[in-house]
Amino acid sequence: MRGEIRAARRRLAETVTGAVVLLAALAFLAWAYARVDLTGGDGYRVVALFDRVDGLEVGADVRLSGIRVGEVVAMRLDPVTYRAEVELAIDPEVKLPLDTSAAVLSTGLLGGKYVALSPGAEEELLAEGDRILLTQPAINVEELLARFVFGGIEGEGR
Repeated sequence: MRGEIRAARRRLAETVTGAVVLLAALAFLAWAYARVDLTGGDGYRVVALFDRVDGLEVGADVRLSGIRVGEVVAMRLDPVTYRAEVELAIDPEVKLPLDTSAAVLSTGLLGGKYVALSPGAEEELLAEGDRILLTQPAINVEELLARFVFGGIEGEGR
């Protein structure tokens, strides 16, 4: 009889432990879901034209003064100019001048990439479907390191 009681207590303890783990997992999922932006890029869409976008991915942040104001929603290659067309969804509350510029930057030395916007001085604002023509391409860190290690810096008087 004692063995049956011990087995029953062990099953009860295992059941309670399993329930606690399951509740913790559900709480974590609810917490994560509440913090993830699943809107799919709401806002007005503009296209930035870059010479290269190494490492930039769909879903990457679009930032203004370091604050997230949108996301990259699509990327494609222009078959005529061979430039990268990066479609950005910008928060509708953020009004950008027509001469805004964009750059592909890294979050750190080995971090991900994002698009940084710098507003210009135009009074006319970007609207749905407009293009950002003033852009700075992504810096290829591997290429810079290879130049530094193996080739020096171009433009040096040797």
